[in-house]
Amino acid sequence: MSKQITTISFFKYVSLREKVWAFKMMQFANKDLKKVQGLSFYRLMGSGKGRGFNPFPDWSVYCLLQVWESEEAANTFFNASNLIKNYRDHTEELFTLYMKNISAGGTWIGKNPFEPATNLDPSLPIAVITRATIKWNWLVRFWKYVPTSEEGLEGNEGLIYTKGVGEVPIIQMATFSLWKDFESVKQFAYKSKQHKEAIKKTRKHDWYSEELFSRFQPYKSEGTWEGKDLLVF
Repeated sequence: MSKQITTISFFKYVSLREKVWAFKMMQFANKDLKKVQGLSFYRLMGSGKGRGFNPFPDWSVYCLLQVWESEEAANTFFNASNLIKNYRDHTEELFTLYMKNISAGGTWIGKNPFEPATNLDPSLPIAVITRATIKWNWLVRFWKYVPTSEEGLEGNEGLIYTKGVGEVPIIQMATFSLWKDFESVKQFAYKSKQHKEAIKKTRKHDWYSEELFSRFQPYKSEGTWEGKDLLVF
């Protein structure tokens, strides 16, 4: 049985000085992250304005996705790493979700880093991460359609939080969304006209050169985001 878990951390910066520091860490943090024991995959990401996909950057929010060989390895990093201590010293808020992978299809930089867990609890919330590399010749049409595809999220009672993130602005984009339960995810995926139309357009026009869709079960959190623990609702 795989002991693998995934963590996703969100960092919030307020002052201009801290935002500049955060931007530089998109490069400088790699040196330390490559040496972390028990870390099998990671991606440092910026974010877009607002909560959904947005081509304009939000300089106040950054994200770190990490895949761990075990929860013990993740705990060691978050409790004892000088790198994460440095992040805490510069952030207004730092929020981390510990998650078990439910399923994942597709690839992320040429591989699927997520191994399915077996000891899942159906009563817990669901997190979804989608990631895609958009083909250059479809960039304009893709971004024109994004606002329509996200209309089903506005006012959705089953949605706890969502944020557009990405490694490379405009081209390599991802979304993170946290839902109250699996039923809420199904309602959006299969009953939202805008979402169903977005899937049809994606298949018809072949917008992406690479894509991945993954679902997770968050089971533990640390810190706060927007003043609260997102797992308490």
